[in-house]
Amino acid sequence: MSLPFYIVDVFTDKKYAGNQLAVFLDAGNLSSEEMQKIAREINFAESTFITKLDAENNTAEIKIFTPEQEMQFAGHPIIGTSWILMNKVFENSPEKIKLNVPIGPIAIHKTEDLIWLKAAQPKFWDIFSKEDFSVFSNLKKEDFENQFPIQEVSTGSAFIMVGLSNKRALENLVLDKDKTDQWLKRNCKTTHRGLYFYYLEDSKLFSRMLCVENNQLVEDAATGSASTCLQAFLLKYHKPEFEMINYQGDYIGRPSQIYFKGKLDDNQFDVQIGGKAQFVAKGEWEA
Repeated sequence: MSLPFYIVDVFTDKKYAGNQLAVFLDAGNLSSEEMQKIAREINFAESTFITKLDAENNTAEIKIFTPEQEMQFAGHPIIGTSWILMNKVFENSPEKIKLNVPIGPIAIHKTEDLIWLKAAQPKFWDIFSKEDFSVFSNLKKEDFENQFPIQEVSTGSAFIMVGLSNKRALENLVLDKDKTDQWLKRNCKTTHRGLYFYYLEDSKLFSRMLCVENNQLVEDAATGSASTCLQAFLLKYHKPEFEMINYQGDYIGRPSQIYFKGKLDDNQFDVQIGGKAQFVAKGEWEA
């Protein structure tokens, strides 16, 4: 069985930066186990599989896998897959499409060279103590900002928002893999467990996402799902409407830019993230 596939770099304005993504077409006959094996073989942060395609209505159903597990929602795979559909699959390069993922339909639209998704309503879960981080990181008390809580937030995938007081603390961040894994398993509500460290300086935002996968401490180049959580978090605690760029991936040589456009009105969150994508390759996969 042969599957056409594409590779794109997401949340970047140039190749070989941002977050890599493999997009597999005609995947409706694959089992979840087969998709997982392919995702593990290609070993990008995520791979997507288009299982249903309605070209007449510009909609598609996709499944998203990391090398270790299936995701209910993930930002860079949705942005990257949408770019492929808009530019390589659907006729006439539509400016609006819809992707169906396990958490439900995601509306996608394009403005110039940015592709935007609108996230689901956020859920705000447990708040944690700064002292917890002394167990598994090199962070000191003065490295944390004091305006916002440390809190787990989900828009389909959950992450713990950890605000830092200076860029140097973000740059020099060190985690103990085993102790981090133990703490995450003990405290997180879902099987997907990640820490999203950020530093907010006026209108500039810098971030790093770290998690444990396949018994390894992994850092992501650009995490759209965590960005939707962070945007919702900042709408709740910082200010109810803003636009800014979230810079991620600089510390692993994959600089990324995730565009934020958010608004909180009458307890309803309008969380939108946008990004550019760069076409890298296409081919045939023997499944």
